Amino acid sequence: MKEMSFLEHLEVLRWLLIRSTIAIVIFGTCTFFFSDYIYDTIIFGPIRPSFITYTTFCDLSHYLGFAESICITEMPFIIQNTDMEGQVNSLVWICITAGFILGFPYILWEFWKFISPALYEKEKKNAKVFVFFSSILFFLGVLFGYFLIVPMSVNFFATFKVSDLVKNQFTLDSYMGLIKTSVLASGLFFELPIIIYFLTKIGLVTPDFLRKSRKIAIIIVLIVAAIVTPPDVVSQIIVTIPMLLIFEASVIISAIVVKNQKKNEQLS
Repeated sequence: MKEMSFLEHLEVLRWLLIRSTIAIVIFGTCTFFFSDYIYDTIIFGPIRPSFITYTTFCDLSHYLGFAESICITEMPFIIQNTDMEGQVNSLVWICITAGFILGFPYILWEFWKFISPALYEKEKKNAKVFVFFSSILFFLGVLFGYFLIVPMSVNFFATFKVSDLVKNQFTLDSYMGLIKTSVLASGLFFELPIIIYFLTKIGLVTPDFLRKSRKIAIIIVLIVAAIVTPPDVVSQIIVTIPMLLIFEASVIISAIVVKNQKKNEQLS
């Protein structure tokens, strides 16, 4: 196969971005027709005390014998729009965000085609496996963000107050920003094992480095869990454990990659 120049690589990358953008637009346009359901049921679900996360935590607290205070009976805030074009902008960005989430497997496929020339023949055959597991991890992260990070963050900010004289009236833009950031950040965080795989392949990350960074990673995860969860141990553990498992899986994957590289060097 002819080796491509730097400019040819840029041209391939440009078309990758164009096709990915078109996919996002197509999926985003499709979600527009379900915008009523997306807003009323999904977007504004976490502001209702009947949201499944709140009721599950309440039932769990009863089972474990914790205080009734963990149960949520009301959300003491309102969401308001203060900008003339606020609701239009919100709809556009939600469609784009939904388009990105739904089109993520296709974007991964495009990314794989871009990097595949630098891989071994055996690795090139694993395209479907790569797209499948990467997509599963991303969607699990999105669900983790939506059902855990978002409701816990909403509950924290809704109940936090510096004075009883201050009433919470959140803008639509800030609430939507919380939703988008939490969901997308969680989805991309769950891609950490895949990212570590490629970083280890090119020698930028080693399993020894990850093991030495374990204490720092644990501290960061605990801080994040403490910030986004209510002040109870159960909530913090529920958020902490999946994030630590993702990190440990990344360490194992990095070690496997290094082991296979050494084995290939010995055979060659």
